[in-house]
Amino acid sequence: MRTFGSSDFWYILQAAQWTVLLSLIAFIGGGVVGLAVALARTGTHRAARALATGFIKVFQGTPLLLQLFLVFFGAPVIGLEIDPWTAAAVALTLNAGSFLGEIWRGCIEAVPRGQWEAAAALGLNYRDRLRDVILPQALKIAVPPTVGYLVQVIKGTSLAAIIGFTELTRAGQIVNNATFEPMVVFSIVAVLYFLLCWPLSLLAGRMERRLALSQASS
Repeated sequence: MRTFGSSDFWYILQAAQWTVLLSLIAFIGGGVVGLAVALARTGTHRAARALATGFIKVFQGTPLLLQLFLVFFGAPVIGLEIDPWTAAAVALTLNAGSFLGEIWRGCIEAVPRGQWEAAAALGLNYRDRLRDVILPQALKIAVPPTVGYLVQVIKGTSLAAIIGFTELTRAGQIVNNATFEPMVVFSIVAVLYFLLCWPLSLLAGRMERRLALSQASS
């Protein structure tokens, strides 16, 4: 056992970069999955809608921790060797995709029905209606909740510590095991999470207020 020092602080601080990187991978990958899910949910293909609905129910209806376990411990069962980094990225991407898919589905459906009808009256097919008329309007609605959800992604990365991925929480555990100063160690970890999440929360709130004002004035 040793006293908490500057080297321990820098170790925790450096681990924050892995939290940020994992969050970005999960958010970008989840965005790709979420867009596919949202389009399937709002589309006309019945089988695609059913598949997307099932995907959402599975990943929103089970804990993220369990999903991490299933990916990390389940992959070797089917013959796939997987490291904690890859397992965390896959599980978080799929989980984020289910939530972003529902957020964006709601934003697409929030576009007034008259816009769909007007696009149809212009002779646009379904794909062109989405691309040129509906999605640009849905994007404005989607930005605030999407930025807000990024906060949840960042906090969700802390669960990756349980499968051995060394991000911010795991680094705190390692330092605490060596120094046995949990109040100091986890206070620093909490402050770093706050510094990562608080600006995004403020940004999401500001965007929501601007959106409300623009809708009220239109």
